[in-house]
Amino acid sequence: MSKTFIIAVMATIHMPATLCAQDPVRWERRSGPSAPPVTVFHSTQSANLATAETLRKGEWLFEIAHRFLPAVSGGSGALWGLDGPVYNRLGLAWAASDRVMVGVVRSNLADNVELGAKVRAAGGGRDGIPWMVALNGGIAWNMELPELEGFEDNESQAYVQAIANVLLGDRFALGVVPTFLRNPRLADDDPENAFVVGLNGQVYVSEEVSVLGEWIVAGEREGLEHDAGTFGVELETGGHFFKIVLTNSARMNPTQFLGGTPFAFEADEWRLGFNITRLLVF
Repeated sequence: MSKTFIIAVMATIHMPATLCAQDPVRWERRSGPSAPPVTVFHSTQSANLATAETLRKGEWLFEIAHRFLPAVSGGSGALWGLDGPVYNRLGLAWAASDRVMVGVVRSNLADNVELGAKVRAAGGGRDGIPWMVALNGGIAWNMELPELEGFEDNESQAYVQAIANVLLGDRFALGVVPTFLRNPRLADDDPENAFVVGLNGQVYVSEEVSVLGEWIVAGEREGLEHDAGTFGVELETGGHFFKIVLTNSARMNPTQFLGGTPFAFEADEWRLGFNITRLLVF
């Protein structure tokens, strides 16, 4: 009896060692850690144009932006444009996944409210020239229009964009944003379609400071005769982006600024503006 017991105990002690010897690395990771996605622009938007960047799953992004209506050339009498009034924009976006963002933005210009979405479609070039591609679009409604002919049943607008971004060197990000825009001019009795091309670039001077510029080739239409141009400085810190810009367009929501501007891109027509975004993680 004692001999049988001793043999059973020795077998029990020896069995785990035998099993471990058969598979000694079961606890180790079977595949390497996933690499973070390629990054070109740091922010999800330039001054106005969207970039291919998206948030991480579950993150929120709050935005407030102003464009001052008086021109900076008004001088001290209008505090170089800061006396207002202003067009105001509020936005809130949420990442449904690491590649998909949905959001809503509202501008007090015509009470324009937009529901939009962006999908990061592809990216690569980590060891060469980083690049990213995304699709972006939205539908907007203008809730407050003048009671004039042509505005009665013409409140909605829409757009679809393909976004291509590339990083040249370590500091120069470049974007091209071809856009289909539905109903660029609300005063038209019959909504028209337009093809618009946005160009944007950003030079990252340091981890916190960069300079940016964009140009939107929109074509000429009544009341919106000029392309919109913007340039400025971006400050990045602690989940915030602060953008301070000069522009010839006071319009901010996509279906508004993509259609053009009544002001020429000349120094005496430049308006001051800013964008502030805050990343929210719960």
